[in-house]
Amino acid sequence: MCGIVGGVAVNKNIVPILVDGLKKLEYRGYDSAGIAVINNSRIKRIRSVGRVDTIQQKVNKQKLSGSIGIGHTRWATHGGVNEKNAHPHISNDEIVVVHNGIIENHAKLCKFLKDKGYKFNSETDTEVIAHLIHYFKKGKVALFDAVLKTCAKLEGAYAIAITDKISEEIIVARNGCPLIIGISDRENYIASDISALLAVTNKVIFLEDGDFGILNKNGYQIFNQNKKKTNRRIHTSALKNNQMELGPYSHFMQKEIYEQPVAVADTIESIIDDGIISPKLIGGKKFDASRFDSVLILAAGTSYYAGLTAKYWFENIAEIPVNVEIASEYRYREVVTPKKQLVITISQSGETLDTLEALKQAKKNGNSKSLAICNVQESAIARQSDHVLYTRAGVEIGVASTKAFTTQLVSLFVLAVLFGRQNKKISKSKELELINELRKLSGHVQTALNLEPQIKTWAKKFARKDNALFLGRGVHYPIALEGALKLKEISYIHAEAYPAGELKHGPLALVDKNLPVVVIAPNDKLLEKVKSNMQEVKARGGELFVFADADSTFDAEDRLSVIRSHRHIGILSPIVHTIPVQLLAYHVALVKKTDVDKPRNLAKSVTVE
Repeated sequence: MCGIVGGVAVNKNIVPILVDGLKKLEYRGYDSAGIAVINNSRIKRIRSVGRVDTIQQKVNKQKLSGSIGIGHTRWATHGGVNEKNAHPHISNDEIVVVHNGIIENHAKLCKFLKDKGYKFNSETDTEVIAHLIHYFKKGKVALFDAVLKTCAKLEGAYAIAITDKISEEIIVARNGCPLIIGISDRENYIASDISALLAVTNKVIFLEDGDFGILNKNGYQIFNQNKKKTNRRIHTSALKNNQMELGPYSHFMQKEIYEQPVAVADTIESIIDDGIISPKLIGGKKFDASRFDSVLILAAGTSYYAGLTAKYWFENIAEIPVNVEIASEYRYREVVTPKKQLVITISQSGETLDTLEALKQAKKNGNSKSLAICNVQESAIARQSDHVLYTRAGVEIGVASTKAFTTQLVSLFVLAVLFGRQNKKISKSKELELINELRKLSGHVQTALNLEPQIKTWAKKFARKDNALFLGRGVHYPIALEGALKLKEISYIHAEAYPAGELKHGPLALVDKNLPVVVIAPNDKLLEKVKSNMQEVKARGGELFVFADADSTFDAEDRLSVIRSHRHIGILSPIVHTIPVQLLAYHVALVKKTDVDKPRNLAKSVTVE
């Protein structure tokens, strides 16, 4: 993986569009990039390790042009980060391929091709695709037919785009990884997501698994997995090109942290109708929670922590048992499936492969109904779910999720309240009380942003550390997990999170004067327990950094620093306490001068296993 863009133009140089598309795909995370165009029946290719700006410089120097081309940003899976492994890959100066995903049987195919005399110039699984297409295209076989024969041999997930030096067309295929076709008046394009194409079109077709496409100067054709010509609906995206711009902020992560009050408010109001939670606003279908007696949540990374938080809410408000599973683990173990269980999947992109495959496995295991929480309209997980609850976070560019996480929490809280009402576990008056508190949430989030100056001071101390420990109890334990993850992701400081009560069962061995310990300590019923855990740290010489509420009953002292948010807001407190841990990670990364929006080794949209 990570990003694909391509196009067929009429009397127009496609190169500026390819380069601009690659720049728009930078948010997905990558370590190398490249483009290839067809010019006078010759393949011209530029590749480079590092940022797309380097590709732009090479394009300008070589005055690269062509009306047909494909480009790629690579996040390394097979083979190291170097130019020879960067996409596009070429076979025998004839076939050009870019590819997202992983070809699981590439070693077997590689041996087959080497026996046929093919020489490999990279360590990637992608080069197998290029050579295999060349092998099947010998003679007078059409490029499309060669691609069909090749895909029949591939095992694994992929989105591929192929062109050659004579056919004047691009062939695409999708199996498990996202791929779209963009439509404009005279040109047609392909990309991993709409962000790469907003400068040229907002009309897109979402290819489905098993689909193939042909793009040429006369238009496009789509074929389904049975190789029959088919029509797919054209969608008009509401996303605007200026939403991809940084504006007055230093980083997209900073911008997205500060967009959370609006994102939270938009998500809440999209589900509230006449002052109550409207089940008909969930995926355009009336949702009946009374059909279910348990919930299974499947997610990965940050979304998994949102699921862990939701478990407390569902069991508290709706009195319904909830199991939260890491998607990549769920897929490969034997499970017991209750007959009346709802599967909830959580994914910012709606394309997270582990979560998508876990959903498919859940269906095979006997789960008959599913609900997706995601941020991207018409994404793969949304299309495969019976119900969809879209967050209204807007486009999120930073690799480290911020506003997507808080809007996921809002959506999950709303679902918990809906379950409680429809299963008659809460009264109408209690529902109205919870909704009223929910509508105040945006203001509380805005207040939490005002803690930034104090957090900057902490960041200077943290930046000198190699390790950190995060502690929380109850519903705030997942927020400690999220805080540790954010610090790891963008500052590269090793951080772990534990339930504060588990401190004495092992992690306390790590505590010394050099270990900063971050504590989420709201003024709830567990505060006195948390204070006791803090004393355990102090007694071992550890330094405490405590995120508390304004009405918490303890003060700063030697080796104990306190930053207070607004008064404790009860059951929605985890969302508010997410803001300071995000800001802490961001400002530590600034001090350490890491790449905040594109941290090393990570990708935004994880479409490989």
